[in-house]
Amino acid sequence: MNLLRTKPVEDALDSTSGLRRELTAFDLMMLGVGAIIGAGIFVLTGISAATHAGPAVVLSFVVAGIACACAALSYAELAASVGGCGSAYGYGYAGLGEFPGWLMGWMLLAEYAIAVAAVAVGWSGYLANGLHTIGIDLPPLLLNGPFDAQTPGLINLPAALLLTFLGILIASGAKVSARVNMVIVFVKIAAILLFLVVAIPHIDISHWRPFIPPVEVDAHGESRFGIMGIFSGAAIVFFAYIGFDAVSTSAEETRNPQRDLPRGIIGSLVICTVLYIAVSGVLTGIVDYKDLDVPSPVTHALLDIGQSWAAGLVSIGAIAGLTTVCLVMYFALTRLVFAICRDGLLPHALAHVNRKTGTPTRIILVVGVVMVSLAGLVPLDNLAHLVNIATLTAFCVVCAGVIALRRTRRDLARPFKVPLYPLTPAMGIAICLWLMANLPGVTWIAFTLWMALGLTIYFAYSYSHSNLARQNLP
Repeated sequence: MNLLRTKPVEDALDSTSGLRRELTAFDLMMLGVGAIIGAGIFVLTGISAATHAGPAVVLSFVVAGIACACAALSYAELAASVGGCGSAYGYGYAGLGEFPGWLMGWMLLAEYAIAVAAVAVGWSGYLANGLHTIGIDLPPLLLNGPFDAQTPGLINLPAALLLTFLGILIASGAKVSARVNMVIVFVKIAAILLFLVVAIPHIDISHWRPFIPPVEVDAHGESRFGIMGIFSGAAIVFFAYIGFDAVSTSAEETRNPQRDLPRGIIGSLVICTVLYIAVSGVLTGIVDYKDLDVPSPVTHALLDIGQSWAAGLVSIGAIAGLTTVCLVMYFALTRLVFAICRDGLLPHALAHVNRKTGTPTRIILVVGVVMVSLAGLVPLDNLAHLVNIATLTAFCVVCAGVIALRRTRRDLARPFKVPLYPLTPAMGIAICLWLMANLPGVTWIAFTLWMALGLTIYFAYSYSHSNLARQNLP
């Protein structure tokens, strides 16, 4: 039994999947921005400032952005040299072997599936609150699933309807999805720019003094603020950058993946970093950072300076943000499942591409049923932490894949190379391992159970049915 048999890199480069190559670098950049910026820019900025870093939350975003850049640069090198569909799954398969690749794919399935369902539930909550402000109240039976511990209902209908609509949209073609995503991303960015334009005249520089608040000890004996507060804040806002990895799943629908994927990945990360820094800086400039520990700090700040009309429009931007996150993660999930099925690790029959739309409609249907069931019926609070650990694991695998392929495939063409190699991927691995070590215990329990299920499926089905097994490759 050879668990480290690798998928030839040439298979990824020469793949003829039937998916249509329609996406440009700009499309990929907008997909990345759509996946990264959700409601977090309107929430995490204020909470991190109030509880960890104060006005120096700006530096927290810089630190987190640098940490993410280590992984993003590694993604860019592998995307340029390996290509192929499946994101970290495909890179792990080609660089580290089938078994590590399967484990990575299995973790990404959890990341994308739970992210899609959880974001859809969050979108439903924003919609319900927005309708409530104009006097329309949806019945609780249609806002919660039957297993909700606090207020059980029948189904989270808004979440289910959103996912049904997005499934139809994704099945219509990659270019259609990209265009709709682009429109909603523009709405989201417009809301962010509106906040900046309205708020900048109200900045009081006294709110930035001291820029790094002195260390305080809370009621639980834990210290916050100071220099270390910048880094603890970075550990929190790091997860606001999650999503750029979804861009790499669209490799087989990109016109020139080796050129455009690095541009899409790095470009989206740069755009989002600039927006995060701008919002956090302005936010702490118009309101005392201690007053930002509220569920909607940006809305709270706008109301505090008497701009209630802008607060309403920013709420629309938050809904738009959640919509694009859901769309791009849903898109990435279907392409990941497609890659795994095409490699034979899951039933190959699902990897059918509709000739008319150029999309994997069978997979979209199966994934859609699962997503609607999760979002509409199942409480996801305890599973949401899996998204964090799955993402960090993916980052580690991609950084390790760069190092492995640099050693084993020196002949491989690399249109883009990670700068400061091997320091950059090594730093990426170290940072991700440190963040993983600081995740709560419940996350590791969920991780262990999910991986146990993945191991069972691999040894019971995937190992003997993979394309490499059929080809009798060692």
